[in-house]
Amino acid sequence: MFVGRNEYFDDLSSLWRKSSSSLVACRGRRRIGKSTLIEYFADKTAERFLSFEGLPPRKGMTNRKQLDNFSTSLAQQTNRPRVVMENWHDAFFWLNEAIDDSARTVVLLDEISWMGGYDADFAGHLKWAWDKLFHRHDRLVMVICGSVSAWIKENILDNTGFAGRFSRDYILPELPLSACPAFWGPVAGTTSSREMFDVLSVTGGVPRYLEEIDPALSAEENIRRLFFTPQGKLFKEFDDMFAAVFGDAAKTKKSILKALAAGPKSGAELSAELGLANTGHFAEHLRSLAEGGFITPDNGINPETGRSARIDRYRLRDNYTRFYLRCVEPRKGEIAVGGYRFASVEQIPGWNSIIGLAFENLIVNNWTELLPRIGIGNAIVESAAPFRRVSSDAAKGVQIDLLIQTPRTIYAIEIKRKNKIGQEVEREMEDKIARLKPRKGMSVRPVLVYDGSLDPQLSGSGYFAATIDASALLRQ
Repeated sequence: MFVGRNEYFDDLSSLWRKSSSSLVACRGRRRIGKSTLIEYFADKTAERFLSFEGLPPRKGMTNRKQLDNFSTSLAQQTNRPRVVMENWHDAFFWLNEAIDDSARTVVLLDEISWMGGYDADFAGHLKWAWDKLFHRHDRLVMVICGSVSAWIKENILDNTGFAGRFSRDYILPELPLSACPAFWGPVAGTTSSREMFDVLSVTGGVPRYLEEIDPALSAEENIRRLFFTPQGKLFKEFDDMFAAVFGDAAKTKKSILKALAAGPKSGAELSAELGLANTGHFAEHLRSLAEGGFITPDNGINPETGRSARIDRYRLRDNYTRFYLRCVEPRKGEIAVGGYRFASVEQIPGWNSIIGLAFENLIVNNWTELLPRIGIGNAIVESAAPFRRVSSDAAKGVQIDLLIQTPRTIYAIEIKRKNKIGQEVEREMEDKIARLKPRKGMSVRPVLVYDGSLDPQLSGSGYFAATIDASALLRQ
């Protein structure tokens, strides 16, 4: 399905108005829809599409095998004889020979880190080919695409040889919440927002995962079928995805994610917990996980000082990974032998708490969709992140689900998922704001985002500057 990417499609389409060729990078986690976007763009706007994908990493993979795969793909798509390519210089030369200047052409080099990861000179060959060959075609859009964002950034985007050559660099995010009901098809209008949020809380807005939904089934049954059966698509997904994206570093990166599944931590806290030296090598693990969309450093502005947080606290932002590591992997053995075939996921101990925290993470990830409903309008957002201050001799600790800060206002946002939400939420928020010590000249406005039934007395008290029914976020 092509859903929720019109902004990117329109921007890509504008490249045809240039009088010269365009080089584009498209990055993001696996299953996020990068290839789908480029394929749709080519289908709707180009006359010719040539697509090449690197072979996934595996034992015994070599540069020779990548070149042979490229040569076979080129021959199949152009009806030309297969050529033996000695190196990437040859490969790009023969690709250039197949480009027809009379037709709008999109060339996709997909999973480029797999394609070029076995040749230290790959970036140099690509740079030569772009400068000497591809750049001369005025009806060409060439896209490099991949799930290992850190590799693309380090080897190509940050390579001084490519300075000024890219027309676009997209980091494709998850789908906005408003686009996700499309995956429920004709029954979206009769499916409750609670059911949709249950599914989205464990998949995030990842298109490939949402395509697996069976709209005829309940949220609980979809989750059980996808995660808790031996053949479940999302039961098998994590190991396949992680090994393909991170290769030999997968074990260390997975240990970082497992530590963060229990809650946000600083780099120093993570390295200490895992028994790893807090060096540049460890920082590189964190950076590549962040580049891949798995974690995020919640380093917003401290509302009490007006300065950026001195220490980054990393949060596991990927909802699928959070749920898999917390709920699925610990039960992997039982699931593999069919132990959950007839069970209800709601019987899992602490289910409501697990899904509630996952819902909170989902809303934090989609904070931009709250802005028009808060009434921020065109104000500059200086910071948007959860806030936590630990207790000390000087002050009590405070934890707020999300702080959105503009130059003069702090929006303290409480996120709740309960069947019935009463006035205790107001008292909790009053206590949190009383502990917050905002800097001089800043207003503090409490906001409630909720999934459930709101007590009429709470909604009518006027305490919250805005009360946002989360179901509104699912509408265009």
